[in-house]
Amino acid sequence: MKITDVKPLPVWGGARNFFFVKVETDEGIYGIGEGGITWRELAATECVNHLKSVLIGEDPRRIEHLWQVMFRGGFFPAGRIACSAISAIDIALWDIRGKALGVPVYDLLGGLVRQKAVCYPHAGGNSAEQLAEHARSLVEDGWKFVRWGVPQQGDVLDPSWAVRETIKQCEAVRDAVGEEIELLIDVHTRLDPPHVIPLCRALEGYRPYFIEDPLRSENMSTYHQLARHVAVPLAVGEQYATKWEFRELVEQELMQYARIDLCIVGGITEAKKIAGWCEAHYIDLAPHNPLGPVSTAACLHLDLASTNFGVQELPSKPGTTLPDVFPVQLEWEDGYLLPPTAPGLGIDFDEEAALANPYREVEAPQLRRPDGAFTNW
Repeated sequence: MKITDVKPLPVWGGARNFFFVKVETDEGIYGIGEGGITWRELAATECVNHLKSVLIGEDPRRIEHLWQVMFRGGFFPAGRIACSAISAIDIALWDIRGKALGVPVYDLLGGLVRQKAVCYPHAGGNSAEQLAEHARSLVEDGWKFVRWGVPQQGDVLDPSWAVRETIKQCEAVRDAVGEEIELLIDVHTRLDPPHVIPLCRALEGYRPYFIEDPLRSENMSTYHQLARHVAVPLAVGEQYATKWEFRELVEQELMQYARIDLCIVGGITEAKKIAGWCEAHYIDLAPHNPLGPVSTAACLHLDLASTNFGVQELPSKPGTTLPDVFPVQLEWEDGYLLPPTAPGLGIDFDEEAALANPYREVEAPQLRRPDGAFTNW
């Protein structure tokens, strides 16, 4: 089997762009992959077009070899944009491998260690009361977890106000859903230690399942400071590319959940290595999922084959995102994703529908402090 084409396909999804890659072979088997949310999809497209020259004519079954060539072949190691392209290609290669052998990807990763994977949705609301009501409706629909983000006021994020409001939200949601439902609060790298430490300590009594990305991602060593002061579980890593960026947090046991994004970290190949590394340090997986149907499928296969799985991000149910582009998606039931039985990733892709939803120029969301200074979204 030989690779005959590698097609980057940025697709408009109604609110933002998604980035897919289709890898075709001379045996008529194709694989579909997805790159992460970078807000630089055209740059990732150019990376795929560049990598195409080293992939055409290669055997797609040599997944590890091709990963090394793509990551290291330009002398400088790949950065986040290039890793997004590599991730999409890598996921597509695993899809091809599963289809060629007639088995789901999780069989290639060691087989099922569980029969389903519990997931969490995204809750929202303009007030603590509205958030609590939305959380209650999600629980009534079958979800076992509820997640929401640290709030802002329009395009302004005042850290002190955000901390106070998050505490109010947590109290309201806990009262609304009871003690059996797990709560997850996403700081989204918006706060620094002077504000996130008091927030984490104030939330301890509400027993959050984890606090997600409490700090910016540039300096992993700052987590040493945070770990000295807080007792709540921390989930970190959705912005990290490759296992090397996870190294300090894993080896120093500075987090309890690894937020691996398969669409940025280097695909299934790299994610499986990080998952095994985390297992040795009793760190569970909570993979980041930017909502694309391919990302959801790739995450599920890793979850189903990893003994140290915690919970899977699933912003909304399968079939609600790009149903025309992906007419066959995963099955969801009572808060869980179920194992697909079809070979490969277990989803279908309609290239014509993808091309009918072309890329649109859109700017990443931006926030500012009350004094006008730029801050993380």
